[in-house]
Amino acid sequence: MNEPNRMAKWITKHPKTVIFFALILLIPSIIGFLFTGVNYDILSYLPSDINSVEGEQILDETFQSASSVILVIEDFNAKEVQQVKQQILGVEGVTKVIWSDNILDTTVPQSAMPSALRRIFYSNDGTATLLLINLDCNCSSERATEAIKSIRSLMNKKCFVSGMSAIMADTKALTISEAPIYISFAIALALIVMSFTMDSWVLPFVLLASLGMAVLYNMGTNFMFGEISFITQSIAAILQLGVTMDYSVFLMDRFDEEMEHTDDRADAMARAISKTFISLAGSSLTTVFGFLAMCFMTLTLGFDIGIVMAKGVLFGVITVVTVLPAMVLLLYKPIYKFRHKRFVPKFGGLAKFSFNNRKKLLALFLILLVPMYLAQSSVTRYYNIVQGLPQDMESVESLNKIKTDFNMSNSHFVIIDKDTPKGKVNSMIQEMKKVDGIENVVALGEYIGAGIPASILPDSIKLTAESGDYQMMMINSTYGTGTDELNAQIDSLNEILHKYTDKGYLTGEGIMTKDLITVADNDFVLTSAISIAAIFILIAICFKSISIPFILVLMIELSIWINIGISYFAGKGISFITPTVINCVQLGATVDYAILMTTRFQEELKTGKDKKTAILDAAASSCTSMFQSALVFFSATIGVYFICNITMIKEICSLLARGSAISAIVIMTMLPPVLYLFEGVIDKTTYKWKNSGGKA
Repeated sequence: MNEPNRMAKWITKHPKTVIFFALILLIPSIIGFLFTGVNYDILSYLPSDINSVEGEQILDETFQSASSVILVIEDFNAKEVQQVKQQILGVEGVTKVIWSDNILDTTVPQSAMPSALRRIFYSNDGTATLLLINLDCNCSSERATEAIKSIRSLMNKKCFVSGMSAIMADTKALTISEAPIYISFAIALALIVMSFTMDSWVLPFVLLASLGMAVLYNMGTNFMFGEISFITQSIAAILQLGVTMDYSVFLMDRFDEEMEHTDDRADAMARAISKTFISLAGSSLTTVFGFLAMCFMTLTLGFDIGIVMAKGVLFGVITVVTVLPAMVLLLYKPIYKFRHKRFVPKFGGLAKFSFNNRKKLLALFLILLVPMYLAQSSVTRYYNIVQGLPQDMESVESLNKIKTDFNMSNSHFVIIDKDTPKGKVNSMIQEMKKVDGIENVVALGEYIGAGIPASILPDSIKLTAESGDYQMMMINSTYGTGTDELNAQIDSLNEILHKYTDKGYLTGEGIMTKDLITVADNDFVLTSAISIAAIFILIAICFKSISIPFILVLMIELSIWINIGISYFAGKGISFITPTVINCVQLGATVDYAILMTTRFQEELKTGKDKKTAILDAAASSCTSMFQSALVFFSATIGVYFICNITMIKEICSLLARGSAISAIVIMTMLPPVLYLFEGVIDKTTYKWKNSGGKA
């Protein structure tokens, strides 16, 4: 019997010391977690060298207009609007409030106003008016959130606040209020599942306590990044628990085996740590590689999710081989006092069914590949951030009202050199106004063209249109973000812009979303290729085989295609980030199921069993662990689905839950026939398949 290593011995001889340091480390972790910023602006993760992002930077630095709020007041009178305007100007963070009184006296009736001005500031029926509010901070910053709160405190029932700043503030409030609820619900579901699938009523609480520490270590160390995305913040804890729970189960199963050979609990645990660590390291690598593939995305949101989750897996492994053993040794008596029979089904019957129908299941596997690949490739993706939020959210309802009453679904910003000849600028404006879907253009030339002398324009309007080396105009569109119509409109506007100047920028939410579509689609292809290649190479090295990685990766890829393809057949669109997350996470996390069964098949063959007996025994034994793992992953992620109201988060967790179940079912039913029928090929393409070596 191999002796445990020194570190394992030290851990088991000093469990109180391990727990003491583990608890001490929670203090900086909690502090780091509390002071880690959360970014609610997905568009901010676009590459900085894109024209629209560069334009947004100029808006922010030169015009202080990158963060704006739209206020609509119904059944208004001019005096009331002016009072509200003055109150808003006193709000900290507000730089400008623009209304029609910046240009014309309030005594001028709407009917006498220039049409260009009337269409900008008044609704179609004239019963509502619009104010543009500029903030001096990023739309997802705490300062912007506080400014929105202050503005809303000045409003009455006739006022509606929207714009990206307001939407980010509402998203933040919803996330903060819901996260503790759905995390608690997910943990409760996981506890219920583990209580019945494990042989102790106490052990699930111990496992979750140790992994909970790993989650806090991971979330606390995010402080070094300054901030993480709200998507990462929302799913990281649940995802980390789901993908690392296996490691705890592996250790405890090995500990129980070692206890059969000795009465010394510390020695048994030390041996369990030594024997489990290498397999845990190897198993966790596939998951880590899956997450790290996301770091290669051009959209840096991928790096944000990928690095946090890869770090979380590493913390999970470290905690399982240090903190968990110490806790189990200290709580050994209550853990094993309240033991019970596991409520886990036997899988011998499923193994026999799979074997008896091996040719049919192989045929089904091959038949499904092409249609499910095409289905997942054809699923509709949405890129409009607002579409992934509750439609009854105050800012979203206000935005929909603005779209209806003012024919404003999007606002584009054109930035050009200040010295561009006015004749060119006016010609460009006239051409842009003729583009399909353009409602109006807000520019100095439009005001002047409406019969208003440039000399009488107030400084507030001049500064809004010209600042530093640039001049800016706003173009309001009737088309929705992310639609084909808007994207075609943007192409037309860009063509006109660069016809008149080589130093122009076209930016705004709609333009940046169009760039997001291009970037995200390219990223999906890139991350898929990298994650598949990385895990293929890892499996090839572990098994010293060419055929095994091909079989296992293809098996999980089919599971992923079925998972995403279901959304296609159900006629449901998914967010642009969902396929990338699912592809990397489901591949990295559930390929372990396939590795487990293949490893067990190899081990059974090495004992001298014929391949029929070997595959039946391997399938029956590995399906039990697979079932427990998939059930815990499913319960944790589905808990978020039931509670969360942010569609994007809800959707990702729904597909992760569904994906874990699909992967388990596919591996349990289809992998045994494939391994059995292709065992001859595997033997010829794997180094020492049935002899010493070649073991994963």
